[in-house]
Amino acid sequence: MLLPVYIYGHPVLREVAREITSRGEDFEKFLQDMWETMYEADGIGLAAPQVGKNARVFVVDGSSFAGRDPACAGFKRAFINARITSRSPEQVTMNEGCLSVPGIHEDVSRPARITIAYKDEQWNDRVEELDGMRARIVQHEYDHVEGITFIDHLSPLKKRLLKNKLLAISAGKFQKDYRVVLP
Repeated sequence: MLLPVYIYGHPVLREVAREITSRGEDFEKFLQDMWETMYEADGIGLAAPQVGKNARVFVVDGSSFAGRDPACAGFKRAFINARITSRSPEQVTMNEGCLSVPGIHEDVSRPARITIAYKDEQWNDRVEELDGMRARIVQHEYDHVEGITFIDHLSPLKKRLLKNKLLAISAGKFQKDYRVVLP
């Protein structure tokens, strides 16, 4: 089932998500709905807060970036109860966008490498060191479960320059082909 995407300004996007304590049919269905929603919206990642759920889970599929970053080939994962355990001091700046902030793309600096511990879809414990585009995608989605959007990484000046666009987005003045929930 396609889920609506919650738009910038909605309070659920500012909540630190709670850990998931058990898996079951409802959770399995929710994960499948997240995958379906992400693909339908042409996203490469989607976090539970973006679909209105206070749950520490996100899905990513970086396969579309395999031409630019070969490590992205087959990089499709669900991250459950994820925690970033280390970040490199080296920063890389790249352009980002977000399904919850439609129409805005800005340069964001993030650590070049991270280590992340999480449970996968089969509830197995995993630890991965990621770099390049994989680290970028995961950090963006991880921010969502921490109540952070990519806009929070912008300078105060850049945020002021975007203020009217962000107000328009919060008011529903944008075009997208996926269902949304406004603040």
